[in-house]
Amino acid sequence: MLPDPQRFLAVAGRRIARAEGAAEAVRELYRVTVPDLADGMFVYLGDRSTDRSEPERLELDGAPSELGGAMGGMPPQSRPLAPDGALAAVLRCGRARGRGSDDPHGPGSPDDMDEALHELLGTAVRLPQGNRVLLAPLRAPDAVVGVAVFLRRPDREDFVADDIALADALSAQTALGVREDALGAGTPAAPKAPDEDRLRYVGAATRRIARGFDTDEIVLGLCRAAVPTYSDAALVYLRDPLPVGDERPTGPAVLRLRRTDRLKGPGAEGLVWPAETVDDEQDDLDASDWSEVVPGGALAEVLRGVRPVFADTPPTRAALGELVGADSALNDWVGSHAILAPLRGRRRVTGAVVFLRRPERLAFEPADLLVAAQLATHTALGVDKAVLYSREAFIADRLQRAMLPQTLPRPTGVRLAARYLPAAETARVGGDWYDAIPLPGSRVALVVGDVMGHSMTSAAVMGQLRTTALTLAGLDLPPQEVLHHLDEQAQRLGTDRMATCLYVVYDPVSHRMTVANAGHPPPILLYPGGKTEVLTVPPGAPIGVGGIDFEAVELDAPTGATLLLYTDGLVESRLRDVWTGIEQLREKLAATAQLTGPDRPPPLEALCDEVLDMLGPGDRDDDIALLAARFDGIAPSDVAYWTLEPEAGAPGRARRLTRQALAGWGLEDLSDTAELLVSEIVTNAVRHASRPISLRLLHTDVLRCEVGDDVPQLPRLRQAKATDEHGRGLYLVHRLARRWGTTRLGTGKIVWFELGGNAG
Repeated sequence: MLPDPQRFLAVAGRRIARAEGAAEAVRELYRVTVPDLADGMFVYLGDRSTDRSEPERLELDGAPSELGGAMGGMPPQSRPLAPDGALAAVLRCGRARGRGSDDPHGPGSPDDMDEALHELLGTAVRLPQGNRVLLAPLRAPDAVVGVAVFLRRPDREDFVADDIALADALSAQTALGVREDALGAGTPAAPKAPDEDRLRYVGAATRRIARGFDTDEIVLGLCRAAVPTYSDAALVYLRDPLPVGDERPTGPAVLRLRRTDRLKGPGAEGLVWPAETVDDEQDDLDASDWSEVVPGGALAEVLRGVRPVFADTPPTRAALGELVGADSALNDWVGSHAILAPLRGRRRVTGAVVFLRRPERLAFEPADLLVAAQLATHTALGVDKAVLYSREAFIADRLQRAMLPQTLPRPTGVRLAARYLPAAETARVGGDWYDAIPLPGSRVALVVGDVMGHSMTSAAVMGQLRTTALTLAGLDLPPQEVLHHLDEQAQRLGTDRMATCLYVVYDPVSHRMTVANAGHPPPILLYPGGKTEVLTVPPGAPIGVGGIDFEAVELDAPTGATLLLYTDGLVESRLRDVWTGIEQLREKLAATAQLTGPDRPPPLEALCDEVLDMLGPGDRDDDIALLAARFDGIAPSDVAYWTLEPEAGAPGRARRLTRQALAGWGLEDLSDTAELLVSEIVTNAVRHASRPISLRLLHTDVLRCEVGDDVPQLPRLRQAKATDEHGRGLYLVHRLARRWGTTRLGTGKIVWFELGGNAG
């Protein structure tokens, strides 16, 4: 049983209702039910007759692409429907049935169901035992249009009453789309003359237009609403480029053909386009692809008038010719069989639509101009909103990506990979971020966060919090203190600025990590042998709540293990709760590790791609940030550490210790340069420090030297004069080291440099 059947039904029903045509409705039924409700599903549709309540024959709607191991063999392509058979009785009852159904008003015994399944599928298939097979009639209000078969594997639980009710409701929703498509395939008629019928049509048509989310969907809604009920053909032209908000277009206005639609099938023989091209998704009419609006011309005057007009006068016929092209056969459609309607949004005309009727059909009436005006107005306003939203989403997405790391660092002892995916079309803008920040002592901070909400504000808040986290990490504060300061910063930004965040500090020398959490999904650790574990960390409250003490926990970070940090967009969707998603993610990591074997962990980049493959068609409700870290660590034999007293002999001792360590590592070729630079930095520390000085050498793919003291002031590179006795140490470090830098600590600073790329 699904965890939230009502939510599942609401989301799945909306997706099926948005489908255009029978085939798309059936495809959406498959997408929303497999694998959540069933492991396999296929549909038989009846003939497309509109005057019978029950089909005479059932045809398989495409080959089932995936039966999930729930049935052996393939269903037959076509089956007759005996009026007095068990299958017909199941279809007439109008409700989904299983072997365990018990309904006094319809067939439901196991024998009845087995007989109905035998009539539909024959004897060449093997079905699972028990109540793991459902027959769901596709019943529209006036007819049965087909039947859906839902299957579950033998190792899965039986369908229960709630599952059968879901299958029943979704099948009924699909039947409406199939029936509507069948009714629309016949020769249409114009709306009836009474005003009541026109108002009913306008209401339904404008609702269909309003369902569009972007410009293409809105234009498609207009064409599908107009053809064939209102007109036999429709052509929609929009300005190119479309103006945004108060933006004033420059240059001449150009209208580009965005979509056409026309009557198909029987009854279209008298039209001026080929009637046999009935399966084209984009209907090509004999019209120009673009038209320049000449100031003062006939088309400009019609557009300036705003209201729809018949092509029954020389000026309006000339305007139609300018729009569709002077040589177009559509110019022959004049009088009251053609309407030219400007598309005027909030501030300006953004395009035009042409409605055409066949000569043998009733001409448009004056009242139909009001219908055209309503269709054009709703379309224009929808296009305005879609353009504004698209621009806002584009800016926010670019802003968000610009504030994310362009490249990841390459710290010692850890390898990194990351991914960021924006949300789906319904909510493309979010506030997810990730970061990897090198820290003193060859440590690295791994950060993943998610600002609540989907807007430009969320993206802007994300940038501010990420900048704050970078600054706080530079102070080398404990993870729980970083979250505490982020919490304070979020409260300063506003009372409703909330975010979740996971902050991890990994030390490759001690092979330990410290984790602090602020209401974020827990990380998952993939061990070298392939075992996976959802780490137990204090959940914490989201950033921005205020008055919360954050906790940190220290955990082992085994060499070769992989830590995965992610945002909730990866594991939570409308059809899946967050803990179910986390468990599925853990299983996905384990399955991916098995592909390469226990002795070889999967490559990080491929691992990230595999993780993102777990997303289903309806799982992109939120943006996703993903950060993977492979812990290589640094062996104790590759680390040397000493404490030096701040005295005159410290530089000489530092040189000797450095020489001995490099000799043990086989890095004698770097010894002279390393001794010189260590001596210069230690000398500078002795001059200012009052407490013992630390010297640490790390031998990885490079030689890294770190000198720490208790003076917080950072040294700066400067050009010494010829008469100066000091100031040349950092200049030598800058010239001779591969990389160098300084980091301020809570109790002082560290100056570090790296030499060579030869590991010896």
